[in-house]
Amino acid sequence: MTKHSNIYNPWYVGWASPTKRGDRWRTPVGDATLHLLLPRPGGVIYGVMFKRNRLKNTWHLFFLLIGFLCSTTAMAQLPHPSPVPGGIVILAVGPTRLPAPTVYFQGNRVLVARHGDNWRAIVGLPLDLIAGEHTITTTDAQGASQELSFVVQAKEYQAQHLTLRNKRQVNPNAKDMQRIRKDQAVMVNAFTTWSPRENINLLFDLPVQGRLSSPFGLRRFFNNEARQPHSGLDIAAPQGAPILAPADGIILETGNYFFNGNTIFIDHGQGLISMYNHLNKIHVHPGQQVLRGGKIGEVGRTGRVTGPHLHWAISLNNSRVDPLLLLPREMRETSKAAAQNPLASTPATPEER
Repeated sequence: MTKHSNIYNPWYVGWASPTKRGDRWRTPVGDATLHLLLPRPGGVIYGVMFKRNRLKNTWHLFFLLIGFLCSTTAMAQLPHPSPVPGGIVILAVGPTRLPAPTVYFQGNRVLVARHGDNWRAIVGLPLDLIAGEHTITTTDAQGASQELSFVVQAKEYQAQHLTLRNKRQVNPNAKDMQRIRKDQAVMVNAFTTWSPRENINLLFDLPVQGRLSSPFGLRRFFNNEARQPHSGLDIAAPQGAPILAPADGIILETGNYFFNGNTIFIDHGQGLISMYNHLNKIHVHPGQQVLRGGKIGEVGRTGRVTGPHLHWAISLNNSRVDPLLLLPREMRETSKAAAQNPLASTPATPEER
């Protein structure tokens, strides 16, 4: 290492701009070829092969940590803002030269992410939120508080009418209600979990490949009786299709519930929780760390369903929001186009949230 210590001189760790495997550029050490490109929180790890003419064309492999050496320069990719019930509002809440403030909305702590020179509050808006002016409360490191206002626009979601033969799926009996109350306690605990994590993934992947059968926000009627709106996204897929973690996180809870069937909760940090319902098989356990793209389960038809599909829900500050808002733009637009006629989908997926 001493003989060739100049290879690891920080002077050679420059802001080169390789974008794909095989890219080449010149450095003071010699010609370089990019062999590895791995995104990581706070920066990118480049695996680079250098050819040094002065050392008999010997190849040397080492890793350049571009931007990773100083995590404070990390900048989150933000979800798509949509200031409507079931949407997301993004507000600047202070400069990043100061510690991140603590933010609350309707009694729930809000995720705060670094973006450029400002801290941004990523505020989830509940589906039952009334249109009009609302406020968040921010508190800085010195304890000084202030209120910031924003305006929520009205949105009329489509209605969906479903007819179920099993009356217990519409009006559960007393024994069912005992189980449902226990299920709800578990879900409330999961959705209100707060873990102080930084460098959070705020852009997700679709967890399963399939047809978007029921969009977020549908006003649902079971046997002509109004029920809670659809607070997730349904993706129809064959039973047994793999479900993949859409972003890094920790398995918060797993279990079997009356309406939701086999279910997984993932904690992505700072009140960002994702839920996966109606699974055929669960491949993870509470406390397990999962990485983006790792298999967590399989599509099924457990709980209250009429066909195999995944119900995918996203919660921010204990508010269920449209999962499409956390997808990259191209994926979001493609998914929205594929779900233009959700009410004509067959079979119907009558899960209630």
